[in-house]
Amino acid sequence: MVERPGSGQGGRVPAPHLVEQRRGDQVQAFGEQATDAAEEVVREIEGFGVRAYAHEADVSQEDQVVDMVARMVQEFGTIDVMVANAGLQRDAPVTDMTVAQWDKVLSVNLTGQFLCAREAAKEFMRRGVVPEVSRSAGKIICMSSVHQIIPWSGHVNYASSKGGVQMLMATLAQELAPHRIRVNAVAPGAIRTPINRSAWDTPEAEADLLRLVPYRRVGDPEDIANAVTVLASDMLDYIVGTTIYVDGGMILFPGFATGG
Repeated sequence: MVERPGSGQGGRVPAPHLVEQRRGDQVQAFGEQATDAAEEVVREIEGFGVRAYAHEADVSQEDQVVDMVARMVQEFGTIDVMVANAGLQRDAPVTDMTVAQWDKVLSVNLTGQFLCAREAAKEFMRRGVVPEVSRSAGKIICMSSVHQIIPWSGHVNYASSKGGVQMLMATLAQELAPHRIRVNAVAPGAIRTPINRSAWDTPEAEADLLRLVPYRRVGDPEDIANAVTVLASDMLDYIVGTTIYVDGGMILFPGFATGG
């Protein structure tokens, strides 16, 4: 089960990439709107010879998440991996930010991840470990951001939500590990997606952005998909409660590279 965000196409690559690398998977791709773009992703997934469908849901609404996961179990019998990928931004200086902007971001970015993880954990615990499928009973992969640890002026709601995701992930990992459920997170840095196009779509903008990236390139959605894919496999079966930063070194404080 792979969430796709409604505000961009950051979720477009992980689902097809997961299927390509994990042949035999069946996928529910869901977003806040079951748009033509979502159906296009479904067709791309089906091109690998597996079943897939799109499901419209608002992950901040408990009843919709419960129904969404129940449908997945009904359609495919169970869930093996939950990728909690939905997220959005509503940016403003703190003095101008409304409670509505604050609540919208926290409800999708944090409450949505909690609800998806909770419902997936129920199914994983019900089914238990199936050795011929995986060494774990299930995997929950939270999509966070470098801004779970890097403050971001003008984005206090977004940064707060991602800081919450970090502790949500770690606490879930601690609680669910005895049930052989692996919970980890992926934290992207600067990635080429439509939602942040203005940050990289001109040579001048990209050069300015790369001052923050020691590796000196902007990431691609495939970079995120690769991290999700390996966490969804048994290759990292002993990795529990960890965040993989896919950021080209952005969290290394590049401003101090020459002594500060």
